[in-house]
Amino acid sequence: MITIVDYGMGNLGSIQNMLKRVGVPCVITSDIDAIEAAEKVILPGVGAFDTAMNRINAAGMRDVLDHKALVEKVPVLGICLGMQLLTRCSDEGNSLGLNWVPAVTHRFAEGTDLKVPHMGWNQARPAQASALTADFDDDTRFYFVHSYFVTVDEPDRSILKTTYGIEFDSGVQHENIFGVQFHPEKSHRYGMKLLKRFAEI
Repeated sequence: MITIVDYGMGNLGSIQNMLKRVGVPCVITSDIDAIEAAEKVILPGVGAFDTAMNRINAAGMRDVLDHKALVEKVPVLGICLGMQLLTRCSDEGNSLGLNWVPAVTHRFAEGTDLKVPHMGWNQARPAQASALTADFDDDTRFYFVHSYFVTVDEPDRSILKTTYGIEFDSGVQHENIFGVQFHPEKSHRYGMKLLKRFAEI
């Protein structure tokens, strides 16, 4: 059973529907007791970094999420903003992140020919071996919508790379904690493959 954490920001129903399509049982919840019982956790997110962290803290979820990720070491997958929340901090705001992955979140540079947000299909190339991306190749494509990107402190924490003006870390892993910048729930067969891989970890 995968627990999708509902802190009020994210494509929860779309993620649930995609998991159902690949035959993976899941539940959407904001209940602390239910999160405490989680075997695997998905942390979704669409919106602003500070707002998301404030909601997680105000809902009393921070302690239980820290315990699941850092003490029990259950598999965790952060999606889009959820991936950015795994880092120490973001250019987007002043709040501290969860700091589960040694990384920071930056904004795409303005004043260039690149359109921000980065929106649409793009490649996510394997950078390191990972159970989450087993059998992926350089032609694997996902759907992105984001203005901020993650940069890991150490190269071996990056499992997927994407180029949009610059090369950035579109997939990360630190022990039991995974993050992807794209939306697997909008990425058809590639997204289904990734979510099935996560369910099998």
